[in-house]
Amino acid sequence: MASGELAAGLWLIGLGPGDLGHMTEKAKNVARRCSKLYLEGYTAVLPEEQEGKLEELLGPWERLMRPSVEEPQVILDEARLEAVGLLVVGDPMQATTHIDLEAHCMEQGVGFEVVPGMSATTLAVSLSGLQSYKFGRQVTIPYPYGEYLAISPLEMIDSNYVRGLHTLVLLDLDPTGMGFDPPKPMQPDEAVSVLQAMVERFVEEKGSKESLEVPVDRWDGILLSDVGTEAQRVVSGSLGDIANVGDGWIHTLILPSEMSSNEKEAFERRKM
Repeated sequence: MASGELAAGLWLIGLGPGDLGHMTEKAKNVARRCSKLYLEGYTAVLPEEQEGKLEELLGPWERLMRPSVEEPQVILDEARLEAVGLLVVGDPMQATTHIDLEAHCMEQGVGFEVVPGMSATTLAVSLSGLQSYKFGRQVTIPYPYGEYLAISPLEMIDSNYVRGLHTLVLLDLDPTGMGFDPPKPMQPDEAVSVLQAMVERFVEEKGSKESLEVPVDRWDGILLSDVGTEAQRVVSGSLGDIANVGDGWIHTLILPSEMSSNEKEAFERRKM
């Protein structure tokens, strides 16, 4: 192998969240040395202006959407022969999709390497002012599909709350659920509306909301918008207040459980 060449294989390269300035020197060095570069475009997204800087920073690239990542035989065949870089917004191994890629590579004897990036979820927890050890399992609020509306995210939020754990809530990026089209990030008013619909569906199915411990009639939250970018914004308030936030592109929501005195002070400092 010549000096400067990368070994053949699939290289998952973390871009960090929001701004390419968060990309490590190692990640940039590896990406520039790959024979082919793809940008994974459906589990997370870059702002348009940052995406426009990718080629100048790293070289030519192509976008891969869900079908090509979940059925990855084409890129695996390429990775047998040359270094193929898959650029991932945030930290590559945060999504089960990417863990599945590792399994495919191991099964087929294809090299697999990970270059970590800063995680948007870790950054969101830090920016919230809440204690990281008090977070439970994170959940995603999905777009409703026709008449179908899952209530499992609400049940997980409630389970965290019962145990005194805050919930980091990711908002869906794909209204179709198919992963073919460019992402359309869910907005705060849509997220609050879906949460309210989940409570109504829970009552329909369970007969009462008395078994929910989470205070669904007086929910507070912390909204983190465009984390890692110059437009980054962190605000706290009732879910009614949060639903009225009209600016920002990509949002994350935190639903606190019981807060310590320090956490309450941090929450108050972030109030709109």
